[in-house]
Amino acid sequence: MAVSALLEPIIKSAAFPDMLSELQTIWEAEQLRRAEFYNWVTPDIKAEFIEGEIVVHSPVRLRHNSISKRLTALLDFYVIKNNLGFVGIEKIMVRLTRNDYEPDICFFGKAKSEKFTEEQTLFPAPDFVVEVTSPSTEGRDRGVKYEDYARHGVQEYWIVVPNTQTVEQYQLKGDTYELVVQHTKGEITCLAIEGLTLPTRALFDDEMYAQAITALAK
Repeated sequence: MAVSALLEPIIKSAAFPDMLSELQTIWEAEQLRRAEFYNWVTPDIKAEFIEGEIVVHSPVRLRHNSISKRLTALLDFYVIKNNLGFVGIEKIMVRLTRNDYEPDICFFGKAKSEKFTEEQTLFPAPDFVVEVTSPSTEGRDRGVKYEDYARHGVQEYWIVVPNTQTVEQYQLKGDTYELVVQHTKGEITCLAIEGLTLPTRALFDDEMYAQAITALAK
């Protein structure tokens, strides 16, 4: 079995058994904190469990909320109209191997969403995730989440930057993301939701949003 370059020096160390025992202890303690997190978090608290720590989010800025609302409405309308799956927003708790995230917007195709129950509170890796950045979250959006979503097979990832009104579209290639394009205008074609193309400005401008949702309704 091939050993990664990261693990090789650990495995070759005489202290390997002690390291392994210590790592197991750390992992078990982290999972206990994770269980406590599930018991603590409520629908009123926007929080995530990342690398063993609870991350509580502050209220969003108006422009962040406006972008999320416009894009969610566009995606949800199209997905429901075409019976393509399920669109979740903010309080959908996505449970990955180590971390638990509440993406700003996420989409599950029918293969996953048809198995969901009405009382479900923890969800698998989505097929498509959108994170709208803020000063407090951008590091994680481009760091641990970027890596974790890719490792768990999220096929498409958008990073929306309110300050520059930019949409960065990433597509999974193997086990990492590849930048497809950065959009500030023109149209963006969603790769994970079949047949969906939107004007980029519809995320940032009410008039363009109204035109876009009218077009989807036809």
